[in-house]
Amino acid sequence: MSDQATDTHFDLIVIGGGPGGYAAALYGASAGLQVALVEMDKVGGTCLHRGCIPAKELLETAHVFRTVSHAGDFGVGTSAPTVNFSTTIARKQQVVDTLFTGLSGLLKHRKVELFNGIGTLQADRSVRVQGVDGEVAVLNGDAVVLASGSVPRTIPGFEVDGTVVLTSDEVFALQELPKRVAVIGGGAIGCEFASMMSDLGSEVTILEALPQILPGVDKDVVNVVRRSFKGRGIDVKVGTKVQGHTPNGNGTSIAIEGQDPLEVDAVVVSVGRRPLSESLGLDGTGVVVDGRGFVEVDEFCRTAVDGVWAIGDLIATPGLAHVGYAEAILVVKQLLGDEAIPVDYANVAWCIYCQPEVAFAGYSEQGAIEAGYEVVTSKHRWGGNSRALIIGDTEGVVKVIAEKRADGTAGRLLGVHMAGPWVTEQLGAGYLAVNWEASVDEIAHYIQPHPSLTETFGEAVLSLTGRSLNS
Repeated sequence: MSDQATDTHFDLIVIGGGPGGYAAALYGASAGLQVALVEMDKVGGTCLHRGCIPAKELLETAHVFRTVSHAGDFGVGTSAPTVNFSTTIARKQQVVDTLFTGLSGLLKHRKVELFNGIGTLQADRSVRVQGVDGEVAVLNGDAVVLASGSVPRTIPGFEVDGTVVLTSDEVFALQELPKRVAVIGGGAIGCEFASMMSDLGSEVTILEALPQILPGVDKDVVNVVRRSFKGRGIDVKVGTKVQGHTPNGNGTSIAIEGQDPLEVDAVVVSVGRRPLSESLGLDGTGVVVDGRGFVEVDEFCRTAVDGVWAIGDLIATPGLAHVGYAEAILVVKQLLGDEAIPVDYANVAWCIYCQPEVAFAGYSEQGAIEAGYEVVTSKHRWGGNSRALIIGDTEGVVKVIAEKRADGTAGRLLGVHMAGPWVTEQLGAGYLAVNWEASVDEIAHYIQPHPSLTETFGEAVLSLTGRSLNS
């Protein structure tokens, strides 16, 4: 069938319905723009269907399991808990489906026109859509946002088969957990999978090529996670180079340089994600793609082609859903003529949902020193926090990094790094303080509710003023 142009001219065409893409569509539509959204699968993207949301649902199952396991500590009698993983997966799908239905309804309510198919960029900000039904349409617009997202990276010698070798996509389809599992990659996603699987009964080994897990995270926070993992039986091997695997009928044997083979039932490859740029048809368009597959943009997410932007996992910025949201708003504000402030990527919020949780914003201590700052730090444990004692979770640390003034006192907050109970829900105050370039004295002035987990952050800041309550 020949290409057929639509009758409608759009103010904005978005290719990709993940967090960045649907955020651009919704934000633009809320401002009165006529918006077309092209998605080859389901709106919500990896984050909703194969990433953030299902991962956190499984981690919440692990949290419930730990809570029930320790119910006796609170005088609540229970039998030993068991896990029906197929029920967990069914609940995960129910959560995903509920959010998908809500998002689909919101897009419809905002009158975003959805095209289900593969979108490729054409000349003059037009987009060709190869529909899943075989139909072809050409959309014309004043602006185009490329937001096609990413897919899991793989490594040589570990071809994904969905049975023995898995990526995050396949883990979320499992009906039961493997008894012995190796997680290749000790970054945020790898540590989340390792934590969840271990808590629910798997024997887990993390194989990380770098000298530490959670690269880029402050060393004191990393040490907390490593101690917790070790105490729960997770074997963490860093500086480890894998050399392939040999299936043996019941699982596989992983070859490790300089070490004995590791026998496991399954391998989860968690070595990051790569941009999905090859489906956009960018050759010859003027949009520049680097050697890693990322679309090159400036600080305003503008590509080399006038009127074409790129956001989210498609560009070399932190691969976080909330960063995609921020980039989407940045782009739409430019279309509307509003003041547009580039995203400060150095100070975005990072959250890792393993046990113990990790959350941080701004410089780590080592990062601040390498950037040329003289620093002072404050570290507080959860053992003195009444709320942490009440809920029975005192594992972890809150660390605050501040710039050292000429007189030796603490000045501007440079970073806030946390490990411990519900820190992903507590980071907001630290994130705002770092991004507002607030001083220690300014933040210490604010009152923390008692009893609450946030008191530990307040105490860590207060102690940097030279006086404190509980330390």
